Amino acid sequence: MANRPPILLIDSPSLYFRAYFGIPESAAKTADGQPVNAVRGFLDMLAQLVRTRRPDRMVCALDYDWRPAWRVELLPSYKAHRVAPQGGEVVPDTLSPQVPMILEVLDAFGITAVGATGYEADDVLGTLSVTQPGPVEVVSGDRDLFQLVDDARQVRLLYVGRGVAKLDDCDDTAVRARYGVPADRYADFAALRGDPSDGLPGVPGVGEKTAARLIERYDGLPGILAALDDPGSGFAPGLRTKLNAARDYLAVAPKVVRVALDVPLPELSTALPTAPADSDRLLELAQRWNLAGSCRRLVDALALPRG
Repeated sequence: MANRPPILLIDSPSLYFRAYFGIPESAAKTADGQPVNAVRGFLDMLAQLVRTRRPDRMVCALDYDWRPAWRVELLPSYKAHRVAPQGGEVVPDTLSPQVPMILEVLDAFGITAVGATGYEADDVLGTLSVTQPGPVEVVSGDRDLFQLVDDARQVRLLYVGRGVAKLDDCDDTAVRARYGVPADRYADFAALRGDPSDGLPGVPGVGEKTAARLIERYDGLPGILAALDDPGSGFAPGLRTKLNAARDYLAVAPKVVRVALDVPLPELSTALPTAPADSDRLLELAQRWNLAGSCRRLVDALALPRG
């Protein structure tokens, strides 16, 4: 369909964590003092996205498993620093109760939210990005999702590193300008560079510029590893030593970084409603949790023309 409105694929954890830390608890509470800053901020983000992007479809992806066993088996350090002493992810005590509230409000609006056992929200987003008709706009503050950008399929990343009001609308050219590599090589780049926020050590002594230069020269990590076995491939001795020492890590890290594109998802509706699915329930939730303003803003955004 020519000029079809986009589908918005929302990285829900990325947005509600950002909302939680961006709005003081004191500014958003219920009548009995329960914080709702993450709920309010998340709904306001959705309202702004719907107003500015005018999608006709939306899916909110969820973390059913924030640290999947299959990734940990490949790389035990994966997100290990974020494991709570009693197990599970380190999450602020006042954020955890707000996630079910977000899901209840989304359900009252009729906006689809979906996760998958054994997978992260990133994997759900990746699968939807290759199975849903374009144009596709993935909304996240997670750098790993740059790998989903695909100009041929009209898949873009709306990167919220500076907030939803200052989205970085990224196609492949933008990814190249930011990191010096094409989007389809981002996972290799991240493996080489490392990412402390995910427990990816990277190759010691290889930063962003060196990683990008290696990927450009050898067309990705498989080419780099193959060239290590060629004495005439032109590696500086120190760099060759560093890469050889990291072979075991480099054999598994890209598999950890790469977003799954084949997550088994149930049949789901992607249609974005033009009005709440259950207005009475939404009104009750808005009153109970002091969310009237945020709910009204999203209701108004949904009623706008699309396309």
